[in-house]
Amino acid sequence: MDKLKMHSPNLTEDNIVRIRDLFPGCVTEARGEDGSVKLAVDFDQLRQELSSSIVEGPQERYHLNWPGKREALLTANAPIAKTLRPVREESVDFDTTKNLFVEGDNLDALKLLQETYLGKVKMIYIDPPYNTGKDFIYKDDFAVDVSSFRYQSGEDDIVGNRMVSNPESSGRFHSAWLTMLHSRLRVARNLLRDDGLIVISIDSGEAANLRLLMDEVFGARNFIGLLPTVMNLKGNNDAFAFSDTHEFTIVYAKSRPDCVVYELPIGEEQLDDWDQDDRGLFKRADTLRRTGQDASRARRPNGWFPVFITPAGEVYATNDDSPHSADDVILWPKNEDGEALSWTWSKQKINDEPFNLVVVQGRQGTLNIYKKQRPGLGDLPTSKPKSILYKPEYSSSNGTAELADLLGKNVFDSPPKPRSLLRDLITVGAGKEDIILDFFAGTGTTAHAALALNAADGGQRRFIVVQIDASIDPATSAAQAGYETISSITKERIRRAGEQLANGTPHKDWNRDVGFRVLKVDTSNMADVYYAPDALDKANLDLFVDNIKPDRTAEDLLFQVMLDWGVDLALPIEKKAIQGKDVFFVDGNALAACFDAHGGVDEAFVKELATHKPLRVVFRDAGFKDSAVKINVEQIFKLLSPSTEVKSI
Repeated sequence: MDKLKMHSPNLTEDNIVRIRDLFPGCVTEARGEDGSVKLAVDFDQLRQELSSSIVEGPQERYHLNWPGKREALLTANAPIAKTLRPVREESVDFDTTKNLFVEGDNLDALKLLQETYLGKVKMIYIDPPYNTGKDFIYKDDFAVDVSSFRYQSGEDDIVGNRMVSNPESSGRFHSAWLTMLHSRLRVARNLLRDDGLIVISIDSGEAANLRLLMDEVFGARNFIGLLPTVMNLKGNNDAFAFSDTHEFTIVYAKSRPDCVVYELPIGEEQLDDWDQDDRGLFKRADTLRRTGQDASRARRPNGWFPVFITPAGEVYATNDDSPHSADDVILWPKNEDGEALSWTWSKQKINDEPFNLVVVQGRQGTLNIYKKQRPGLGDLPTSKPKSILYKPEYSSSNGTAELADLLGKNVFDSPPKPRSLLRDLITVGAGKEDIILDFFAGTGTTAHAALALNAADGGQRRFIVVQIDASIDPATSAAQAGYETISSITKERIRRAGEQLANGTPHKDWNRDVGFRVLKVDTSNMADVYYAPDALDKANLDLFVDNIKPDRTAEDLLFQVMLDWGVDLALPIEKKAIQGKDVFFVDGNALAACFDAHGGVDEAFVKELATHKPLRVVFRDAGFKDSAVKINVEQIFKLLSPSTEVKSI
């Protein structure tokens, strides 16, 4: 019976496999330092394959480079033996919610989420730490436990947070920030759908470097916009030379040709620009007469025909190009200079949709026909967002006031992003049933905005937010208010926002999901012997009987199995008793898991479990009655439920 690997994907190995698929002769076998034989790239042969375009050595080329870049790439690709442990007591509506709150280092979290949410996230929004010289930078090193060394060297704080200060006087001022963000963006890109996009808030200090970094990770061809975002119309007079009024919002697509970007609903003041007929709101759009290089009669001969307008203003065309009445006006697709052009619609479309055309009389009494722009059925009109993001409610002071309204004043040092800005960004970036990811959650504005949008329009957007559990300075007002970590502020904000929205007057179609499952990044549930059974010595022979850490629960094991198997972590979970043993069923029959550790799993139990016909089933090695039962499990499922995939831990 195969075992689950129980660690995050090894992206380096995956990349080698991709190279092998493209250039089979460039991948060979090599013996590693541990004696194992693995796939390896023959770079000399690969250079030969790419000899016409390879760039190497001192040759000049356009690229972004900094000290630590290779380290960031290695860190991004390296697998980790960690897990996400569920915390019911800190969650809201754990059994029914579709939202996730992940607590811990966001690089770890992104790696763990890869298998499950690969290519499933429609929009990523992040507001990373601005590189001001005072912010914290995540320190990524997973190789060994060197906590005491890090504390003595100043790389860790007293509670072990893996952070270092980044003063501007340091030679690595920009490099450290880029290294931190580079590895996270590389992993995050894998989670985006092909039609998805990533939106990042940044100030002018690193906007240029971030743009170059995004060109490298996402590709310059996938750039969407660099949008000045007015956050303080009065300006910051403490700034040198110019009073800062704006930050930047950088937008990239996963794949620009596939990317879907939505429009924003117009404000009430803009409704005056719209008319209404018996079919609803409309606005005059482009003329029916074609314009541009392909507009001429010679280029579009099928578009040259007369259109007739009745005295009542109705538009029609005929097969024989003759009017129904002598009173009807004949209009040909000519411009003011009398040049013969063409219509953009066919005769059939004109006759099928005359209600989507409007006749307008010009200054000299000439008639022209325009198409009507309409919103979706039952929707308000929308408009394309401007390249400068500005609304009075985008002011950073609104973000501070919103947080104070929920949690009290001065619980967070930096001003949070205003919810209205995130509301509009989510409206542009994600549909009503899409997943939104924020791996620098901060005070939880993204989650709050997603919940509020759902309450307003009946959507079922889901959020996944990640926040490191960094300790709060005991001298701050946040600590005096009872908050021990930044993540505790984030969770409390989402809880109170959800309660406020649920008690309001939400949309009738809203499912009222204001909950979230809390999952904490932790070391693997599996003992070290699980990953290196050959290293087992006689002194640890008891570990061979049970390779799971003694402090871990069955639900802990379930979530690590779900991660390893790529099962959605927000699916409903039901626990049933079968022959006196607890069995977890995820989303009905998507996954069945029995973690009995007392040797009670016998053939009778396996046969009854097989009648449920789960798509996947997992057992604990220590749970089988004897080796004969373990050997026969797969045969029993092949007989009773042949489509079930069977594994063990």
